[in-house]
Amino acid sequence: MPITNNKLTFSEYQENFSDIHPPFETVEGASVEANRCLFCYDAPCMKSCPTSIDVPKFIKQITTDNIKGSAHTIFSANIMGGGCSKVCPVEKLCEGACVYNLLEEKPISIARLQRYSTDQAIEQKWQLFKRKPFTGKKVAVVGAGPAGLSCAHVLSREGVDITVYEKEQKGGGLMTYGIAAYKVTPEFCEEEVDYITSLGGIEILYGRELGKDISLVELQNQYDAVFLAIGVGLTRELGIKGEKLEGVEDAISFIYNLRTNPYNNIQVGDKVVVIGMGMTAIDAATQAKRLGAKEVTLVYRRTQDEMPCTEAELNIAKLDGCKIIWLAAPKKILGKHGKVSGLMCDVMQLGAPDTSGRRSPESTGETFTLEVDMIIKATGQLPFEKLVSYNELQNRNGKITIDENGITNWAKVFAGGDCVNGGKEVVDAVQAGKDAAKGILNLIMKTD
Repeated sequence: MPITNNKLTFSEYQENFSDIHPPFETVEGASVEANRCLFCYDAPCMKSCPTSIDVPKFIKQITTDNIKGSAHTIFSANIMGGGCSKVCPVEKLCEGACVYNLLEEKPISIARLQRYSTDQAIEQKWQLFKRKPFTGKKVAVVGAGPAGLSCAHVLSREGVDITVYEKEQKGGGLMTYGIAAYKVTPEFCEEEVDYITSLGGIEILYGRELGKDISLVELQNQYDAVFLAIGVGLTRELGIKGEKLEGVEDAISFIYNLRTNPYNNIQVGDKVVVIGMGMTAIDAATQAKRLGAKEVTLVYRRTQDEMPCTEAELNIAKLDGCKIIWLAAPKKILGKHGKVSGLMCDVMQLGAPDTSGRRSPESTGETFTLEVDMIIKATGQLPFEKLVSYNELQNRNGKITIDENGITNWAKVFAGGDCVNGGKEVVDAVQAGKDAAKGILNLIMKTD
């Protein structure tokens, strides 16, 4: 059971990683779907969007063939509306709130309609915003992910010059490096970043990492304000025997490698186990299967009722042939000659609810063993606690603490997104960037 690469043909890789949510192929198709919308007053779809996109308005604009207007409505609320239309868990957000659900009818395909407008805007490079004259103010943004880019775009529109410091060689953050390739391609991510920065006034310096290439003190002294959008770090350790064996990998690294290398260069086992049941776990499991793994099994210590991922995501894994074992927790990783050979699991049962509100898993004392050659850990991400503590930023277990204006305990230093909330959806990070931009503008426009 070797862990190898190049298990499939080129055409098989292309098919397996093609767009899982294809766009509308014709104007008529988009128009018909848009005209299904009831254009609700006080629309629940808009309320359920963290960035408050005016969904009825942008859909109405599609019905009148005002695609530029539709894209402007979307981007005014969410400058990463293109990417979000591909990766948002819309079944628990806008589409999940659609009133058609109450009528037991299929909800409006809001994400596809959003993609219909934003794809055209990005592909045709429509300039939908005009930057105000330079105010003389300069802001540093650390991190070119959704929160950082959102903040940068809002500030630049107001005439503030932005320098973004990004440790990777490409922008986009989680969109570029941490999401399944069949949801959003690296090419699109690059186009989206270019589209955002085409407004002007935004310079991204790549390969510049906080704590190594730049310091918070330097940024604080050189700029009128600083926004920290550094995200979160690597996967949480299991803390069990055998975790350092060859063949044990964390999901973030696995997906990162897949996003930055050709598919035929990515090594994957024949019998793969993914530990966890969040969105990242689903992405890792489905991509392992699409890379050529013969068997992929998801192991989760609770039941389906408590799983963090959505049912739609779970169905993707099921359709790809992934197996699921509920009420099982890793106990020990077995190995031969330094390589993974098996996973021993505790059989669990649910007890009283924990602090998250979900019932706590408890061992029954029974165990079982799975024969595996690769284990992918998708057990949640940890904040950059060392970096945060080294910079003496107030935090809760590594998550940066901010006040109601988004500012940290450092003067002029703001923070937002995953580094504050511990990790949510892309659309939440976009809103965090908008919120930070508002706080920054309130601060720097008062100081002369």
